[in-house]
Amino acid sequence: MALINVKTKEVQIKIVYYGPGRGGKTTNLEYINKKYREQIKTEMVSLKTQDDRTLFFDFLPFDVGQIKGFDVTIQLYTVPGQVKYNATRKLVLRGVDGIVFVADVQKEQRKNNIESLNQLYENLETYNLDLFKMPFVMQYNKIDLKNSGIPILPSNIMQKDLNTALRAPAFEATALRGGNVIPTLKKIISMTLTSIQGQL
Repeated sequence: MALINVKTKEVQIKIVYYGPGRGGKTTNLEYINKKYREQIKTEMVSLKTQDDRTLFFDFLPFDVGQIKGFDVTIQLYTVPGQVKYNATRKLVLRGVDGIVFVADVQKEQRKNNIESLNQLYENLETYNLDLFKMPFVMQYNKIDLKNSGIPILPSNIMQKDLNTALRAPAFEATALRGGNVIPTLKKIISMTLTSIQGQL
């Protein structure tokens, strides 16, 4: 639920990047942080474990201008990928306005992608949120790995596994090189802004 302050005419929108471990959620935020350095007033916050994986979340706030006279700040979060941190994932989803699901196209990650998406449904139910009724974008990350001879799943299989029912906008991406990172971000922002305009 967007935080709207009528007195100060400010809106805070929370977008969460969700998906399996090592799928590219943090890499997305790092690229956005680099690309939009001027618009981002604070440093990206990352809380990591010893093996350099996200423990709690990565957090990146930036301003996107005004809607209906309100200053809009987008807050980007990631969740930890590992299953053992599910309580944390659930916590990060509290108050979410839009979600990007970052799936890993490596063949060996197929099961993890499906399990992570199923867990997302369950975690949203905790807050009486329905994925079918909220801004949601799918990203199929690491498509560049096919050039290295690593077996990857084609987009039609990814769609069948993850997006048959949801029919969400989907992007093939290479977060490490920034491929389709910004179009993914722009799509989720525009969908989320459209959905909260009624609240303003």
